Amino acid sequence: MRLGNRRKKLILLTVVMALIFIAIYAFGILIPEEEIAGSFLEARRPPSPSHPFGTDALGRDLLLRTFKGLSVSLTVGFAASAVSAVIAILVGIGAAAGARWVDGVMNWVIDLVMGVPHTILIILISFSAGRGLKGLLIGIAATHWCSLARLIRGEVLQLQSQPYIAVSRKLGKSSGWILVHHLLPHLLPQFFVGLILMLPHAILHEASISFLGFGLPPEQPAIGIILSESMGYLSAGLWWPALLPGLTLVLLVLLVDNLGEQLQKLLDPSSAQE
Repeated sequence: MRLGNRRKKLILLTVVMALIFIAIYAFGILIPEEEIAGSFLEARRPPSPSHPFGTDALGRDLLLRTFKGLSVSLTVGFAASAVSAVIAILVGIGAAAGARWVDGVMNWVIDLVMGVPHTILIILISFSAGRGLKGLLIGIAATHWCSLARLIRGEVLQLQSQPYIAVSRKLGKSSGWILVHHLLPHLLPQFFVGLILMLPHAILHEASISFLGFGLPPEQPAIGIILSESMGYLSAGLWWPALLPGLTLVLLVLLVDNLGEQLQKLLDPSSAQE
């Protein structure tokens, strides 16, 4: 039997989510700390069957460290993207449904945040919040909500002009009832798609800020830390500590980005009959 396009998209979406789940748990969180302990007898080994990604200067297996780092990046990315998406939907609804001066203030804040490069703003926020995991989460969450907030604002403005909203108001329905029964069902797909599409940006910013030394502490097995450490050994011919973890990070970002695109297509009403 021939599968429809939407069913194919759903299958692809499920496969991508399963791969991400495996990357987080099976190869990340479940790896015991003693498995990535260093051994100077194994230091600076190139890729081999026993160490597919080779070892670093302290003799730690780079494949295990990479997947441990991916679990950290995904955890930070999911947490920060979820907080950022919640901020976006609250700001978007508040700007569209509130008074005109509220809309003006919200748009001014959005323009202000979007006018500063994310990397610089995350570094400033992370440094002000005490650096480390807490500062990194606050910095990423506080800088990635603007585009989704504008999208939510436009969606709410469009919905408020619909006849059934006016009918509900004439029937005496409160703003809270209209929000729960009319607005949120339309906004939740935008929320989830925005959340997934923010995730690749959050992962890359986590890695870049940690690489620059303003994110996670050096003892944390994060991809940014691994890449930062590898820079000191490139001149000595150790290419694998930078190349292989870096390529894995790029593949993860592309995987998550494809997940967001497929979810967006799946939830698009125009493709319902495809």
